[in-house]
Amino acid sequence: MNRLASEASPYLRQHRDNPVDWHPWGDDAFAEARERDVPILLSIGYSACHWCHVMAHESFEDDATAGVMNRLFVNVKVDREERPDVDAVYMEAVQALTGRGGWPMTVFLTPEGEPFFAGTYFPPTPRGGLPAFTELLEAVDDAWRNRRPEVAQQAADLSGAIAERSTLGTGAVVAGGAGIGPSLLEGGYAQVRAGFDAEWGGLGQAPKFPMPSSIDFLLRVHHHNGSDDTLAMVTTTLDAMASGGIYDHLGGGFARYSVDRVWLVPHFEKMLYDQAGLVRLYLHGWQVAEHDRWRQVVEETVAYVLRDLRTPEGGLYSAEDADSEGEEGKFYVWHRDELPDVAAEWYGATARGNFEHGTTILNRMHARGDVLRPPEVEAARKELFERREQRVRPGLDDKVLTEWNAMFVASLAEAAAAMGRDDWLAAAVEIAEFLIANLRGEHGRWHRSWQRDAGARHLAYAVDYAWLVDAFVRLAEATGQARWIDEARAAADGLVDLFHDTEGEGFFTVGRDGEALIVRQKDLYDGATPSANSVAAVALLRLAALTGDERYLARGEGVLALLRPALEQQPSAFTHALAAVDLTVSGVDEVAITGERPDLVAAVQRRYLPNAVLAWGERYDSPLWEGRADGLAYVCRSFTCQAPVDSATALVEQLAGPSLAG
Repeated sequence: MNRLASEASPYLRQHRDNPVDWHPWGDDAFAEARERDVPILLSIGYSACHWCHVMAHESFEDDATAGVMNRLFVNVKVDREERPDVDAVYMEAVQALTGRGGWPMTVFLTPEGEPFFAGTYFPPTPRGGLPAFTELLEAVDDAWRNRRPEVAQQAADLSGAIAERSTLGTGAVVAGGAGIGPSLLEGGYAQVRAGFDAEWGGLGQAPKFPMPSSIDFLLRVHHHNGSDDTLAMVTTTLDAMASGGIYDHLGGGFARYSVDRVWLVPHFEKMLYDQAGLVRLYLHGWQVAEHDRWRQVVEETVAYVLRDLRTPEGGLYSAEDADSEGEEGKFYVWHRDELPDVAAEWYGATARGNFEHGTTILNRMHARGDVLRPPEVEAARKELFERREQRVRPGLDDKVLTEWNAMFVASLAEAAAAMGRDDWLAAAVEIAEFLIANLRGEHGRWHRSWQRDAGARHLAYAVDYAWLVDAFVRLAEATGQARWIDEARAAADGLVDLFHDTEGEGFFTVGRDGEALIVRQKDLYDGATPSANSVAAVALLRLAALTGDERYLARGEGVLALLRPALEQQPSAFTHALAAVDLTVSGVDEVAITGERPDLVAAVQRRYLPNAVLAWGERYDSPLWEGRADGLAYVCRSFTCQAPVDSATALVEQLAGPSLAG
């Protein structure tokens, strides 16, 4: 009996009519596996995953394959976005066995939850060095029945490897920022440079992910070294992405990644978290270089999210699928004869096309960086956008995730303040209000996911809390309203109370009140999105600077103490954490503006000041306000305060002064 029909997750509901006897993750599945003495077949994916759909069509919708699965295993489906804890634990098993990861994820577990074999996609017939899926199923069953001691040893070895990799241990760490110095930043810069694609930007070859934290780190480095070469790496990347097919030239927003090195052919799904990271990255680029083309990318990406991903209640949906009408990218591509000549010339469309079936992915790669449209092209773009709106849209993942919504609130609040967009700020506040009203329980415990028909589900994880702290702090800085500092404090207190490792440092993924998996893991490595610990470190250090609360400072520095050995060895795997390193090494620039001085506030918000925090508007409990008269700007850096100033010109001069890392 397939048990997914009553699940809230769109991804799980996509599989409710499979002939596979799917269970959701839970005690019932493991109890049945123990009773039958068979392994668990765990399949993890997400609704916008193209290859998840492929494997579903080829195997999970096939009666014969489903019959083998049902006979030999208890089958469990998990939405990785709802349960990042489950996904992260078993992704470690996949990476340990194969050296790489991805989705769909296929993991075979003992009835106690220990993995003993794992992979990703498996085809219905042998292909590309992979066995047929049913052959694999029979082989795993044979090993389970006839070589059980080997299976048990493999399960024990894998579980040990997961524990070691996912916690960095819980031994003694050096607190108080000891050992956190400029060498970590220098090492990170060297590694990012070494992996940089000088021709097409970004890191590595193909497939290529935007990796906003890594490129944003280069902007942070440029803020200190002023190097033209450093800024050139950022410029190459931002222009190449904005010109490639990974960017939606008609409707705004970015696809998840490019299958090629040159950013032309995307994996067409659009994820909310990518929009959040790239809005912040292009905003920072615009603040530094003042290129209108990057401002346009920010404006169009924000417009996409608020137009196509906003729920009627005020939250933001998670993602749009890569596929529509059963074809990847069908919603986005065009035949040459569908385009007016002015659009065909501008977007590089030819009769031959650059994608499947002679279609064209619109792009500006032939004129990289030239994305500001003249009036006749803009008119054509609007016409094509309206025509595209009549097509069958890609599937929508309509769950609202606390983490991704908070990520976007943080970026949108920062962008609204910098660009003077009151409408964006109102939208950021609306999203935050939605989260508070719908994702926070009556006792203050946050939840991970919400859907209209199901309400809030799953206890929130450390990464949810960490992004909430960041989002509320950014709202306080953008609005001048003290209530957002109160919200940030409450979220930070929850983060520390529920997730802090009291025997070591850093934060566990799952709260002490959450479900115990085979490992109590820590989310440490920055990938397509920053890790929970990296986000927590940055957010807590900034909140500590605004409030003067030493508890937040200690916990933020504790994360860096935990990460320090790994940062020394592989700093490019922690580029968001390096922002916290910079805050510690360079010191936080504390800016307080008292009274009604919108001119002074705007002078701060408009500038790229990666190590600054801003207090203005309503006063709250903080040393930043003590003994300070209205109508002035106060700038303090590294325990030293400069003379208060009353003009924007004088304030800008102070903000441009040298820092310890400058």
